Amino acid sequence: MSLIARIASLANRDRLTTVGFTLTGVWLFLVALFWLLGPAGTDGGPSGVARLVSIMGTVLPLALIWLGVSLARQLAILRAEAEDLRARLTHLRGEAAPVDDLPPPAPRAAAAPRAAAAPAEPQSAAAPRPAAPLPKPRQTADQRQAALRFEAQGVPVDATTLIRALNFPDGPDDVDAIDALRHALKDPAHSKVLRAAQDVVTLMAGQDVYMDDLPPEMARPDVWRRYAAGERGSAVAALGGIHHQPALEIAATMLREDEIFRDTAHHFLRHFDGLTARLVPELDDLQIAVLADSRSSRAFMLLGRVSGVFG
Repeated sequence: MSLIARIASLANRDRLTTVGFTLTGVWLFLVALFWLLGPAGTDGGPSGVARLVSIMGTVLPLALIWLGVSLARQLAILRAEAEDLRARLTHLRGEAAPVDDLPPPAPRAAAAPRAAAAPAEPQSAAAPRPAAPLPKPRQTADQRQAALRFEAQGVPVDATTLIRALNFPDGPDDVDAIDALRHALKDPAHSKVLRAAQDVVTLMAGQDVYMDDLPPEMARPDVWRRYAAGERGSAVAALGGIHHQPALEIAATMLREDEIFRDTAHHFLRHFDGLTARLVPELDDLQIAVLADSRSSRAFMLLGRVSGVFG
């Protein structure tokens, strides 16, 4: 339970308890009046059924009163937690400043510096493709890495720019990624999935789950192509390449208990699914590898594995 929820629980406990005791006292007073002022019984005394009805008529309202008090407490806690989540989400989004004013990303002591992975430049089909190294690890960035917002203006972008945008900027000095994100968000065909990915990455970072800390077990490019073509189940199970157990448990808990995150995650999974169907068939093997290592794809692997998307 969050700190705010605990405070709300303590603040409401005395008030709800007072209400419960008050209603209990009123009911017992009314019962006493009934017994004192009611008609006299027969000489033989009440039957067993009459006594049972009398006892139940006295006890059941008391049980209902305290059940209502308990439910009111739980409702107050749930409301406080929902307000806490909304406040944190608003705070995280409010930290997004203009690109030129963003401070350097705050380093985290537990994470080692890593170099950013850059998407491969598309090459002509006729030209030989030289061997290229696999994508390098990236530097760890804080919650602001996915908080940049731009308006969609209907400008199409190429695959390289889109892949770079899906990885999000490492910080205010990552000019290439910032420019790629700005241009990609102007394309209506991609802006929804990018914004959904931003929301998911930001919410997960609020729970100290960072995509930089979740290097996936890479699936072969043909698995991504089968998924983009519509195959599901065991044929594409390798796409669930995130095996970090604490992150999986946190994501599962958020999906189960947090309605806002659950709606956001399902919205993201739906749009990322459509993106793969459009984008993956256009990519070569190296570009697919870079796409799979992006922060957006890591979020897709994590949430898809927890949600059972990959069978």
